[in-house]
Amino acid sequence: MNLFSRYALITLTGFVLALVATPLGGWLGHRWQIVAHPDARRRHRGVLSKLGGIGIAAGFFGALAISRLDAIPTADPNETRRFWGVVIGGLLTFVLGLVDDRYDLPPWAQYGGYLLAAGVAAGTLIILERFNNPFTNTLVVLPTLVYIPLTLFWMTGMIVTVNWLDGLDGLAAGVAAILAAVLSIHMFRAGQYSVIPQTLALLGAALGFLVYNIAPARVFMGSNGAFLLGYLLGALGLVAGGRVATVLLVMGIPIVDVAWTILDRWRHGVSPFRGDRRHLHFRLQDAGLSTRTIVFVYWAFCAVAGTLGLVLASRLYKLVALALLAGLTLGLLGYLSRNS
Repeated sequence: MNLFSRYALITLTGFVLALVATPLGGWLGHRWQIVAHPDARRRHRGVLSKLGGIGIAAGFFGALAISRLDAIPTADPNETRRFWGVVIGGLLTFVLGLVDDRYDLPPWAQYGGYLLAAGVAAGTLIILERFNNPFTNTLVVLPTLVYIPLTLFWMTGMIVTVNWLDGLDGLAAGVAAILAAVLSIHMFRAGQYSVIPQTLALLGAALGFLVYNIAPARVFMGSNGAFLLGYLLGALGLVAGGRVATVLLVMGIPIVDVAWTILDRWRHGVSPFRGDRRHLHFRLQDAGLSTRTIVFVYWAFCAVAGTLGLVLASRLYKLVALALLAGLTLGLLGYLSRNS
């Protein structure tokens, strides 16, 4: 089987398994009463299962298993170690999310779980150790005392970002699919042929889940899906040659939104961990935009940003693009929250 046939099989496996397993998650959620009811924060229709993330997990891990039956050779002696870091950390965050969906864990337990998963990443050499300085175009290698806490912050931050992004039908899964596709293209151009199956497995799983999650959603991914996606995006961004700038471009709007929301809650004397409708996607919904319009706009911005990350050769240009994107997001957030 040639390389592209392998890639197609892995992507298709992830898609089909998610397509089959997501309804099972929907059924289990109703059977076990792990469901989301409409409330003041999330204004969906009807009572929906929060176990749709089972479909994402089945698609991703099933496709990974298929990829290992005929593994692509690699010259990197640490690649297998990183592979198991993706698997073990992914399973850990998935189980943590299942427990949270069932028992509604307090913030300290959630963040403790995030840090534990981030520790798995760091311990398996999925680390934010080096990056290129965009101003001097030189490689910066960080010492252990710096890259370990930076890696923990990166991984934890990605889990939080995706979890908070999961507020509208299809939003988080669509953004995850876009980033997975962008990372796959980058890996192919960089010659990381043996690592691409991991991003393609995620791409297929996210697309299979989206069939049921696009507005109006028939099932939610829940914390189990959101925590898993956050960990995988953070880890695969580092596995893909440390493509921090590319990940930041694609995830720029959600990341800025997280920072703004935390500061805005503090400003109003509210716990930064308490859920509300201060997020950008909720503010746009309150301004009168439909769910589908908001989600498609997010997808479009993320896709354009990801394309810029692929086509811009200059790291300085990428930094400028990131600054413009952050400025636009902050300006929009400031406008929408001017009366709050």
